[in-house]
Amino acid sequence: MVKIEPFESYSLKYDAWFDENIFTYKSELQAVKELLPQSKNGVEVGVGSGRFAAPLGIKLGLDPSKELGKIATKRGIKFVEGVAELLPFKDSQFDFVLMVTTICFLDDVEKAFKEVNRVLKSGGCLIIGFIDANSPLGQFYEKHKNESTFYKDATFYSVEEVISIMKKANFKDFSFRQTLFQPKEKLKNIESVKKGFGEGSFVVVKGIKQEKRR
Repeated sequence: MVKIEPFESYSLKYDAWFDENIFTYKSELQAVKELLPQSKNGVEVGVGSGRFAAPLGIKLGLDPSKELGKIATKRGIKFVEGVAELLPFKDSQFDFVLMVTTICFLDDVEKAFKEVNRVLKSGGCLIIGFIDANSPLGQFYEKHKNESTFYKDATFYSVEEVISIMKKANFKDFSFRQTLFQPKEKLKNIESVKKGFGEGSFVVVKGIKQEKRR
């Protein structure tokens, strides 16, 4: 069952989070930007209210939430209603697919990644931004998720788990960026971005589509 009810009912509250946590948001945005291809032929799956797609110049976004889609549309995004496990796009259509804080809400992550592989061109890439389950912030969210409007039904993944699922879906040649090295209440500026993972709570992984052997 797609977990959209909180986003439908509290779309404005969700969107306001980015302004209320501006340094966290801007830090995450910078980390994603470092691994995003130059190509304009891409889509954000789980576009939400367009807070990442719009500043990153991504014009097409998919999400199951109509209410968030309305906000994304106001930010100049061409919104498509749909789910990651059944993408309404052609085979080999895009140079890249972006997912930011989307995987924790998916019903079937492996199926979604395989769908992404299908719609990517040869050499295309999947970029995933997420809170590392093994990080301090990931552990905090897991411990307190029943108190959260949006994370009650979320499933948090470690970097190793994400990589394992990406490999099953035929992705390779992974690159990593990380940020958010201190608790968000202590943030007074945009955090730095480092290569690798294991220190920052927010991790970005990029994997390249691997062609299936014949």
